[in-house]
Amino acid sequence: MTGRSGRGCGVDVRQLEYFLAVVDHGGVNRAAAALHLSQPSLSQALRTLERDLGSDLFHRIGRRLVLNDSGHALVGPAREAVRGLDLARSAVEAVRGLRRGRVDVAALPTQSIEPLTGLVAGFTERHPDVSVSIRGALTNRDAVQMVRTGACELGVVATGDPLGDPGVDVLPLVRQAFVLLAPADGPFRPGAPVPAAALTGHRLIVGHEGSGMRRFADRLLAEGLDARIVVESEHRVSILPLVLGGAGLAVVTDAWRGLAEQAGALVLDLEPTDHLDVALISRRGPLTAAARAFVDHAASGA
Repeated sequence: MTGRSGRGCGVDVRQLEYFLAVVDHGGVNRAAAALHLSQPSLSQALRTLERDLGSDLFHRIGRRLVLNDSGHALVGPAREAVRGLDLARSAVEAVRGLRRGRVDVAALPTQSIEPLTGLVAGFTERHPDVSVSIRGALTNRDAVQMVRTGACELGVVATGDPLGDPGVDVLPLVRQAFVLLAPADGPFRPGAPVPAAALTGHRLIVGHEGSGMRRFADRLLAEGLDARIVVESEHRVSILPLVLGGAGLAVVTDAWRGLAEQAGALVLDLEPTDHLDVALISRRGPLTAAARAFVDHAASGA
């Protein structure tokens, strides 16, 4: 880190927003695009922030920016400052009614299909001037961390066991059963439940290690199911096309039902099955008016 002895000139929240955009988007170019700024303008804003703070925030490796110790130390306070401004704006907006605002939601891929799709559709119909930003989280731990640190106010998680006390507020949403995705011209009859033992000899498409669908498939294999994993994918959007293309069968949650049936796949109940409990998590403490309205919408079941 290169230290500087210049006196601070008063950091403003917009500088911190720019700093966090670079952190969250992984670089200046993508952050500039997201902020609708030119890359030179954003780079200059970062230099100004560093000058005002009297310290570099990044290691500059070629064209790459990598957070140094000072940068890491700034992330938490910066998020609190930006969130504080959001709360202040929100308090003013609440007096006039929810006419604008933004909700940031961290979500796992499957829950981004349902129930999040339905929640967002209903929420935006009720509050058409509020935007919703869905941020990807690979695991429940990622989603909880994004909410706890303020990267997002809300998150959607799915667990096989109670979430416990992860330092966030938890609103249960829905219970999702595991089901089987199969091609329409595959080995199983439409509408007929499939005994897990009937998967013997078939090829399976599974999610990544640590996902609920992967744990369920691994449990079936550990209990003696003689099936073979042929595809393991972190990109869950690929699972349905793989099934339709004949690569194999997939064990997923019921969140996929509507999308899969529209695409022409069979969604079949498994016997026995298991479940995931899906919940909306939120930061403890004050929420912006938009985030509070989203939580209230979810709690109403509308």
